[in-house]
Amino acid sequence: MHILIIGAGGMIGRKLAASLARSGCLGAQTITRMTLVDIAPPPVPSGAVAAVEALAADISEGDAAQALAARRADVIFHLAAIVSGEAERNFELGYRVNLDGTRALLEAIRHEGSRQAYVPRFVFSSSIAVYGSPFPDPIPDDYVQAPLTSYGVQKAISELLLADYSRRGFIDGVGIRLPTIVIRPGAPNAAASGFFSGILREPLSGQRAVLPVEETVKHWLASPRSAVKFLIHAATLDTSSLGARRTLTMPGVAATVADQIAALRRAAGPEAVELIDRRRDEVIEGIVAGWPKSFAPDRATQLGFTAETSVDELIEVYLAEDAPGAPRAD
Repeated sequence: MHILIIGAGGMIGRKLAASLARSGCLGAQTITRMTLVDIAPPPVPSGAVAAVEALAADISEGDAAQALAARRADVIFHLAAIVSGEAERNFELGYRVNLDGTRALLEAIRHEGSRQAYVPRFVFSSSIAVYGSPFPDPIPDDYVQAPLTSYGVQKAISELLLADYSRRGFIDGVGIRLPTIVIRPGAPNAAASGFFSGILREPLSGQRAVLPVEETVKHWLASPRSAVKFLIHAATLDTSSLGARRTLTMPGVAATVADQIAALRRAAGPEAVELIDRRRDEVIEGIVAGWPKSFAPDRATQLGFTAETSVDELIEVYLAEDAPGAPRAD
């Protein structure tokens, strides 16, 4: 089996590649080859039994998408994206990468299949940003998508493309709407949601963190470990159960900022909480105000997707796998 990961240099992409390299299989099939792609050549995970090739490519530029489709991978994980905050600040870049790049990749696969039969499993990383207020709490699976950010619009359009290309038999697509991933290891990124990780990650390391919103803000969270499990499960899922609706909202933890701070206090004491600086940011507040708070992801849970159930568990995962010095850090 040949696995292609596009966006393999990102945090989730690196973890996915490392997990597949360690296991050497996807479901019941042995992985014989992995191709890892990002704007810069992504790292090759250690200990891989299969052949691993790392490439630099931008699927929204030139013939990069066609060259990747020509490799005829059995499973394609499409994780490449301009994150939410950056997509809002840079309108053209967000649409070029998040939408035009996705369409270019799908078209390249379609044309590759027109020459010789080729229908890969295509796992697309979407986002709960496809929903916008007003909405119920929790949001059911059949609720209307009405995104209030450019990033959310780009993901929502891509979900429709995924469904249509699957309906036409060009791909066997599965989309997963990821919760906000907490606690993200490493340095903060340009995502508007970055503070959800920052207010836990930095104090756990004895560093100061900035909280730009009120403690009453509630959001849907899951760990990096769960994100990788979502992707792998999506790649092995029997898609006959999906019907025409190819994208699923993933399970997660519905928590307020206050819930996060309470869990931080339980894990690291009041001195860690004192490292959080309240500094309101109207731009971030405006973006976050239109985000969903919680979901009832019945379709996903019925299909076997699972996640953490508390912020305490999210912290436990970080300390076990991603905190500085953690024995299982990737």
